[in-house]
Amino acid sequence: MNLSSKLPRVGTTIFTVMSQLANEVGAVNLSQGFPDFDCDPVLKDLVTKYMGEAKNQYSPMPGLPALREAIATKIKKTRGALVHPDDITVTAGGTQALYCAISSVVRAGDEVILIEPAYDSYKPVVELHGGNVRTYELSAPDFQVDWNSFSRLITHKTRLIIINNPHNPLGKTLSRDDLEALNKLVSGTDIMILSDEVYEHIVFDGKEHHSVLSHPELKERSFAVFSFGKTFHITGWKMGYCVAPEPMTREFRKVHQFNVFAVNTPAQFALAEYLKTESNYLGLPEFFQAKRDYLQEGLQGTRLKPISSEGSYFQLYDYSAIADEADTEFAKRMTREYGVAAIPVSVFYSSGKDEKVIRLCFAKKEETLGKAIKLLKEM
Repeated sequence: MNLSSKLPRVGTTIFTVMSQLANEVGAVNLSQGFPDFDCDPVLKDLVTKYMGEAKNQYSPMPGLPALREAIATKIKKTRGALVHPDDITVTAGGTQALYCAISSVVRAGDEVILIEPAYDSYKPVVELHGGNVRTYELSAPDFQVDWNSFSRLITHKTRLIIINNPHNPLGKTLSRDDLEALNKLVSGTDIMILSDEVYEHIVFDGKEHHSVLSHPELKERSFAVFSFGKTFHITGWKMGYCVAPEPMTREFRKVHQFNVFAVNTPAQFALAEYLKTESNYLGLPEFFQAKRDYLQEGLQGTRLKPISSEGSYFQLYDYSAIADEADTEFAKRMTREYGVAAIPVSVFYSSGKDEKVIRLCFAKKEETLGKAIKLLKEM
């Protein structure tokens, strides 16, 4: 069969590669971004409760009204933004929401601007729909956007700008000034924003998460994507949602209805009830900051140099004082020889830019992090 691939440059992801290698050699896996601890038993009991109440058939395509109303209430309380439940679509995880958002607006020949390093699902979806990716590369150690330089990427073909806040893999956050600078660039144009905010509740050191939903002008041209998986330690449930103004939501749902149509019904009922207790998500910054600090403090005195993590599950380390080899090779050798798996940051750049930096995931039990620290101290 002569099968011409629509994604000829896409292979097995580095996350699969590193996790397989970690399993092969019995290494501590700090590569993939998922917790190794369980979710709240209350949440599991709620799912069981609603399964027992026969809430096991299709939910409405946009999501259960009760859940969308609970999400709107949460957004008002946490972001001070008024969002109508009709502008919320419940999705099978954040990545499915990203797929539907890109698919709904990107056409052949459109240009999409990515800030790299970037989460690896963005670019393939743009290319799948015939779009052209233009990249703005961030550089170590500060990884800050120079919006004047960024503006040179905008052309009459620019259809969409994708931002990630808090950022994976960098752990950086966008300030209110960053969002205002972005707004000035797109004001008076038809450019839309896709804001990946799946780590919204995981920010550190007293920082505030600045959502596009809190910016009145950006809110009217943005898809904002969120993840229950990241918020409630249930990545395997694949539950998320997208918020967008009515015209964009209408186009989003045209894709969503033929992609998954409806999302897990008993889980939606459970989440709608679970969201009523604000402490279930408002305590996340302190919870995850303790894990970040534990990892950082444990590796003090080693030759791994930390790069400031302001949010997300991730801490970057500069390993240039240890080796000069490519980050992909270093990550594999570290896994084999020292028993800890990491992700090389170069894989998040289209150009393969290598600044001798690796990403470690600290969304792990203290026992797991302690074992990794002990092993890395020997490096």
